[in-house]
Amino acid sequence: MDIALWIAQVLLAFDFVVHGWVMWFPSKTLPMGLPYIQEIPTGFRRFIGTAEILAGVGLILPGLTGILPWLTPLAAIGIIILMLSAIIYNIRRKDYNQMKRNLMQLALAVFVAFGRLVILPL
Repeated sequence: MDIALWIAQVLLAFDFVVHGWVMWFPSKTLPMGLPYIQEIPTGFRRFIGTAEILAGVGLILPGLTGILPWLTPLAAIGIIILMLSAIIYNIRRKDYNQMKRNLMQLALAVFVAFGRLVILPL
């Protein structure tokens, strides 16, 4: 179970750090499926990007260092909040393809949060 939790944490962390970076520094030629980034106001987009990068780091660093390991499930809970917000945003935009990815990330975040809070705390 510990290996499955670590795999989920690494996948989520990578995805959120990369997406947070794109939120901070959007390219004029965004990859297909990410045009919504230009629609978000700059300040709010950077806030979201910062939250995503911090959540990604919070999923990995505490477990690796053993310093403040209780931050890992909190980072997963933060991702749950972000994903619920993203799902609401995508429902309003009728962007159901992007919502599938959000649901997958939400499921992984719930798995990590529950796993690190209840099943195998760090």
